[in-house]
This record gives sequence, structure tokens and C-alpha cells, in this order.
Amino acid sequence: MHRTARVALRVTPGQRRRCFGLLRSAGDVWTCVLEVNAWRRRRRDVPLSGYQELCREMAASGPGTFAELDTTGARSVLRRFSDAWFAAAKRRKGGDLSARFPRRRRGLVPVRWYHGTFTLDGRRVRIPTAKGGAPLWVRLAREVPYPAEQVRSITLLCEGGRLFLDVTAEVPVAVYPPDEQPDPARVAGVDLGIIHPYAVAGPDGEGLLVSGRAIRAEHRMHLADTKARRRAVAPRAPKPGQKGSRRWRQYRRRARLVEGRHRRRVRQAQHEAAHSVVSWAVRQRVGVLHVGDPRGVLDLPAGRRHNLRLRQWQIGRLLQVLTDKATLAGITVRLVDERGTSSTCPACRRRVPKPRGRTLSCPHCAFSGHRDLVAAASIATRIPGGGPTTPTAVVLPQVVTHRRAGRHLPGAGRSRRDPRRPPGPARGSVGPRRPAPPPGGESLAPKARIHNVHRKPGAR
Repeated sequence: MHRTARVALRVTPGQRRRCFGLLRSAGDVWTCVLEVNAWRRRRRDVPLSGYQELCREMAASGPGTFAELDTTGARSVLRRFSDAWFAAAKRRKGGDLSARFPRRRRGLVPVRWYHGTFTLDGRRVRIPTAKGGAPLWVRLAREVPYPAEQVRSITLLCEGGRLFLDVTAEVPVAVYPPDEQPDPARVAGVDLGIIHPYAVAGPDGEGLLVSGRAIRAEHRMHLADTKARRRAVAPRAPKPGQKGSRRWRQYRRRARLVEGRHRRRVRQAQHEAAHSVVSWAVRQRVGVLHVGDPRGVLDLPAGRRHNLRLRQWQIGRLLQVLTDKATLAGITVRLVDERGTSSTCPACRRRVPKPRGRTLSCPHCAFSGHRDLVAAASIATRIPGGGPTTPTAVVLPQVVTHRRAGRHLPGAGRSRRDPRRPPGPARGSVGPRRPAPPPGGESLAPKARIHNVHRKPGAR
């Protein structure tokens, strides 16, 4: 299995200039392909889209055409263009008319080099350059988390004005001692959400809730910070057709840095949440995870504000991160239909009005339980590829483990206050004092029993 780790680069001004030169040269390769295809369209010829024909066209241009970019790096750009072209063609053939072919120019394009073309020596990496150029050695901000013999490729890219190196390695699937490996007969259901990115209901009455409130707060504070910054600089923004000043360029650079930092924080929190789920599943010897697929809600127009929440939810990334980590641990992930699981009573199988909070209360049979865990327990009984019916009885969790995602985010640590908030007294009640979280990063809440009970009709 292949895994990728993103490592920042620590470069000198000269190394930074050369690295950005490689990215700009890759952008020139991309633009060159677009211009060649534009000429061919004007001549009524078939555009170049295959990887081999693109390589033959580039070889005809001769060496040294794209500055310090070597042949391997240029071919990686052609591979990226060809994959994007055929992916768009496949989507359009399937009926998705919104898919567009790659026809937009790019200033900076990531460059990839494969095993045997680069050198990895501890925290130093030699990036290949064109023949006759000086060797380009760069320093990594941290150690690569994989052995050097397992690394298969490196990708140079720019995000938020910073240089990064994506290191891809071939990692073997985990091996367990006898009688400790995941059991395919033990199935757990996973419900995706915003308040709880992952709610898991497993066998033997065990459950897991991963809190994502810190991630939601990060999105909200970043949006408020961005709006305030834009309002502050709006009077000195250049008019259409005017050239920006030095102050405006500094502001744009700072905005890109803040945006990149925000994306990295959220991505790290999502990895922490998925790691909590897989670690819990390994301890419970769960062999199969049935994950509810809620991506159908993305096609429903729900207004400007709710559409923003759905975009910030990042359903596809949550599914991808969980699938990668589960596969590495030897756990199978299956996507099932999750429609109706959060609004159906598991006791009487009747429709329940959507609750305002986290507690699902059935007005027909007086059942009460945690809404996300009830949905996860129903998802565990679903059949992949089947309809929304629940063929077997739902086993609700009785003992729940609580975890938090994003302990590294501002305001989620010991201070419990986001440094981006304006100084002054806090609004509202301070509430009871809470002890500081332990350094291990685990939740202070012990394993708690959930209130899956039957109440009398009308009782609260």
C-alpha cells in the first residue's frame, strides 16, 4: 500500500529561487501543451491527450527548452495533464456535462520524481535538475516518517507561498500476533457528521464518539478573521486595471500564508480523528467498517450558509483518510446507504422528527438515545449496495468512549481560548472550572454509559 507524507522544506534564498524556477518551468510545460492543442483545434486536428504522444511531442523540442527542469519532471507534468484529460472524458461520457477538459493555464505546477532519480539522505534531498546544471540539495524540516528504501517518489509543490515535498512510500499492511488480528465477522458502523466527524457503533455494546467541535470552531474563526481583514484593506485595494502596490502584495502574501496554515490545521485534525477510529477498531478486533455515504446531500441546494457548511465538512477527504488508515491496519471499509438512519427509531422502526440536539427521542415508543450512535448502529446492519432497509436487529452501544480531534488547534489546548479572539471580557457565562487536559491528548471523560432507555410517553 502506498502512503504519502507532506514535509516542509527549509531552503536558502538561492534554493528557494531554484525550486520556484522548477515549478514555473512545469507551468510552462502545461501551458505549452495547451497552446499545441489550441493550434491543432484551429487546424481541425485531433488534440494530443495520450501520455506517449505528449512525450514524443516534447522530445521533438530538444534539450534545455524548459530551463532547469529535467526530462523526468517534465514527463510527470505530461502524465498529470493526460490523467486530467481522460478523467474529464470519462465523466462526460457518463453524463456529467459539468466536467471540463484541462484548458486553463497554471503558473506553478507540482513536479514529481520517481525512485532512482533522486537521493534521500536523512533530512537532505537531492532534487534532479537538467543535465549540466548544479546539483540542488534541499533540507527537510523534519525526518521522513518512512525508511529510505520504501520511498517510491517525491513531489515538489507550493502551498500558501511555502515549499513542500510530498514523499510517497510503499508501506506493508500491519501484521498482528495470533488471536489479535481483526475479525471479519465483527462489523462496526460509522456515521459521518460535522459535530462528530466519526460516530462508531461496534459489537459487544461498545461505541466511539470523536468530537469535531474544535474543527468547526477553526472554520468559523478563520472565516471571521478573513472577513475582518478584507474589510480593513478594502479602502486601499487597487481598482480594476490598476497595478497593486507593495503593501497590497504583502497583504496578498500574508493572506495566502494564513489560508495555507488553516488548511494544514484542518487536515491534521482530520487525520487525528481517523486515527482514533482505526485505533479503537483495532482494539475491538473489528474487521469490517460499514461507513454511511452522505455525499448525496452535496447535490441538494440548501442556501448560501448551509452550502458553506457542507463544503467545509469535506466528506470525500474524511472517507479517503479513514479508508487509507483502515486498509493499512488490515480492516475492510464498505460504503453503505445511510439514508434515514438519523431519523428512524431503532426500536419501532418509525419515522422520528429531526431533533434539535444530539438526543433522538421517539414519540411513538418513548425511546431515547444519542442520535449519531443510533445512526451508526443502524449503518452497521446495512448491506453494501442495498437499499435503506435494516435486515437485522440494531445493537445500540452501551459503553461509549469519547475522543477529541484537533488538540493542536488554537483554543483547544490548556488555555481554552482562541488567540484570534479580540481581547476583553468573554461574552456569556464562564461556567464551571475544568481541569487541564492531560499531556497525552486523550479526553478526560471516562468510558460513559449512554442513555438508551425507554421513557413513558410525555415524560422528559
